[in-house]
Amino acid sequence: MSEEKIDKNVLGTKLKLCCNDPMTGYFRNGKCQTNEFDIGTHTVCAIVTNEFLEFTKLNGNDLITPRLEFNFPGLKEGDKWCLCAIRFKEAFDNNKAPKIDLEATHEKTLEYLNLDDLKQYSI
Repeated sequence: MSEEKIDKNVLGTKLKLCCNDPMTGYFRNGKCQTNEFDIGTHTVCAIVTNEFLEFTKLNGNDLITPRLEFNFPGLKEGDKWCLCAIRFKEAFDNNKAPKIDLEATHEKTLEYLNLDDLKQYSI
């Protein structure tokens, strides 16, 4: 009998839903889950801001423009989205990071930032 793997958040508890409108996550299931095929490590549940969206667009990752061929509606301020951990760290390092939901941020994020830094941006 196999056990189902329980994904954990950065607090060590069960990973919660980030958002299903728009549907987010590497697996497009609303959670910031990851696996070895998720090259971007989409593990940070962020509440995006216009400042962050403009910052990431200027740095080559346009999250504003809809890409319907990828079922991506485009994001606007206030949307929750599973960000790549490296992109969040880049925004963090440049004082452009958005707020995050720690309960919905996957524990793999701790490979990129420490919990004390993440807590500064907690909602």
